[in-house]
Amino acid sequence: MGKPTGFLDYDRKTGKTVDPKARIKNYNEFHLPLSEKEQRCQGARCMDCGVPFCQSGVMIKGMVSGCPINNLIPEWNELVYNGTWQQAYNRLKKTNSFPEFTARVCPAPCEAACTCGLNGDPVSIKENEYAIIERAYQSGIAGPTPPKIRTGKKIAVVGSGPAGLAAADQLNKRGHSVTVFEREDRIGGLLMYGIPNMKLEKHIIERKVKIMEEEGITFVTGADVGKTQKTKELLKDFDRIILACGASSPRDLKVPGRDAQGIYFAVDFLKSTTKSLLDSNLQDNLYVSTKGKHVIVIGGGDTGNDCVGTSVRHGCASVTQLEMMPKLPEKRTADNSWPEWPKVLKTDYGQEESVAVFGKDPRAYQTTVKEFIKDKSGKVVKAVLMSLEQNKDEKTGRISMEPIVGSEKEVPADIVLIAAGFLGAQSYVAEAFGVKLNERSNVETPKGKYRTDVDKVFVAGDMHRGQSLVVWAIREGREVAKEVDKNLMGYSNLA
Repeated sequence: MGKPTGFLDYDRKTGKTVDPKARIKNYNEFHLPLSEKEQRCQGARCMDCGVPFCQSGVMIKGMVSGCPINNLIPEWNELVYNGTWQQAYNRLKKTNSFPEFTARVCPAPCEAACTCGLNGDPVSIKENEYAIIERAYQSGIAGPTPPKIRTGKKIAVVGSGPAGLAAADQLNKRGHSVTVFEREDRIGGLLMYGIPNMKLEKHIIERKVKIMEEEGITFVTGADVGKTQKTKELLKDFDRIILACGASSPRDLKVPGRDAQGIYFAVDFLKSTTKSLLDSNLQDNLYVSTKGKHVIVIGGGDTGNDCVGTSVRHGCASVTQLEMMPKLPEKRTADNSWPEWPKVLKTDYGQEESVAVFGKDPRAYQTTVKEFIKDKSGKVVKAVLMSLEQNKDEKTGRISMEPIVGSEKEVPADIVLIAAGFLGAQSYVAEAFGVKLNERSNVETPKGKYRTDVDKVFVAGDMHRGQSLVVWAIREGREVAKEVDKNLMGYSNLA
């Protein structure tokens, strides 16, 4: 423990953010880091408690508590306080393949489980992680470290999201020859086209991919396995195959008028903006623009918020975000005690920006769409909204959201973005390899395992567990790598 009284001596402090009205003028990251002196004080706040819940990564009531990849958080918090940045980086990299990603996009379940947060504010773990990894790049210690010996084994990874990249990184370190196949034109999967630039600038991904290439990993873009890239060739040419294609089947709405023009899935909307931004700084106009449009976003999660923030940057006339569930409380309730994930109201960057521009929170709680109204040309022009109320089944205890009769109202809607989550893996990849899907449309494996029912074929990430956090994908990528390595070599020394 670096400073026994640190949590008493220093208050929690995080870096400032660029003012909403200034940051919406571009698509850049807008978080400003603390100075080294301030960051070291934040490291000192770690209590080095007897049971570090922050790194536990356990499930409580269906929600994760602590870090899913079991980061050695108290250790590198102390090293941050002491200013021993290289040692902090070494400890961080023991468990986390991509701290440059998680330090930006992870919702920080570690902080929610921090013991210091039981009777005060938690340690700013996420910002400590950011400081460690960015200093490592600045000092040159995060550079390539290719393996000294190759095993002669060849592995194909299908999909270059966080799970695929983590698996490739680990297996390459072991000395296996790894080729990553990506159907898009850029490496990164969800990280590249599913997360907006203002949350994760794409040069951060490219920086890491370049290092992985220098370490010996081969990346192939434009390879749509199961379509343009034949599975028979992969099964013939590689010793093992890992499927890490994500949960890429978006959940749709079945309401009258759904076929109207101007209704898009959120992932397609966000991808179009990011791709156009990278290709031409939006000059090619090959993206779904909400400029001057009334926008309805259906879905209250992170993706819905990303749609709000992107729409505001486009210059939309208005934006409304529909949430089926009731508004969460400001503080934990009695039945949501620490160290459970706090089910409390969170106002994210997109909602903050909507407040700054339009003077109000964009969210409409306990609200859903009953119908879309089209004009004569087939374009959506209005949405009929309906309020919902909670009903509890006395026998099962199950709570459902039911429509309130007579609560219908029409609102203008020029663009509708569906951000209602994902149902599972796209079927054509699974069919191409002949692997089984479970009742949730994810690839089936024995519990706690990653090997499918097809010889040589493994699976990891959202394609295996369903839509989840980047940090869970990294954990699955690392775990499938260990299983594949053991399957190939008879043992594994991978962490």
